[in-house]
Amino acid sequence: MNRRERPKPEWLKARSRNQYTDYNVHGNYELLDFLMEKVTNGSRTKAKYLLTNRCVQLGDSIVTQYNTPLSEGMVVRISKKKVHSEFRHNMLQLLYEDAYILVVKKKPGLLSVATEVQKERTAQHILTEYVRRQNRHGNIYVVHRLDRATSGIMMYAKDEKTMNTLRDNWHQIVYDRRYVAVVEGEMEKDTGMVRSYLDESGMKVHSSQQENGGRLAVTHFRTIRRGNGYSLVELQLETGRKNQIRVHMDDLGHPVVGDRRYGAQTDPLGRLCLHAFKLCFYHPVTGERMEFQDEYPSSFKGLLNKQK
Repeated sequence: MNRRERPKPEWLKARSRNQYTDYNVHGNYELLDFLMEKVTNGSRTKAKYLLTNRCVQLGDSIVTQYNTPLSEGMVVRISKKKVHSEFRHNMLQLLYEDAYILVVKKKPGLLSVATEVQKERTAQHILTEYVRRQNRHGNIYVVHRLDRATSGIMMYAKDEKTMNTLRDNWHQIVYDRRYVAVVEGEMEKDTGMVRSYLDESGMKVHSSQQENGGRLAVTHFRTIRRGNGYSLVELQLETGRKNQIRVHMDDLGHPVVGDRRYGAQTDPLGRLCLHAFKLCFYHPVTGERMEFQDEYPSSFKGLLNKQK
């Protein structure tokens, strides 16, 4: 599938060069006030952290003085290194953070967003607690989801405007999103595409070749390896419907291993064998090309070598 063209820049506010992000100054500020307003989403602690760790430049000069005067037309340059505070959680790994977004890798078993039943043991709640340690008014906004049973890379917004930018321009901003799965049986084709209409009713999502009120879903697949009655498959999404990959692999007669809901007969790892390993997008504020990629889980590859 061809990579999407870079989206039009109407949602861009800053330009990034190499290892820095540039912020244009409009008006008169002291440096600390500017950092809090434009860079750290109101966090004084994080703004001071940037200054202390020599992450701020004016022109080609590093500045550390909090009350350095700024005026119209100046450019504040922020190093992308050393920009986020300590984060530790056994179900989440923080891959990237700036004033606008967070990129994380979650383990299977963790909800990505709060529900009526489960409000606290979710990635959204854990990350909200984290950002509120830096700024008590901080919040986390959901822009896409992973199923509870799916592991992998996902992104959250840190303010409502960024959330709306991502949601409204998702298919222009996100240019590559891939998963890897272990499926039952040996795939007949090396590459292919599944296209159907998905409709949720009851506890399942149903697939149909007829529209019938459903939403179009398109999944591209590439078979990486076959062995031991399983296949390791890489999947790329054109659309992001609920349970899309799980339903489409069941449509092909090769359900995802561990997915009892959608036809799987085996569960050797005690988990759904589906992992979001790649997420590539243009930063919703700077326009910078952002690429995050994880290894295929070793346990997935191991299934193709084990004896049943």
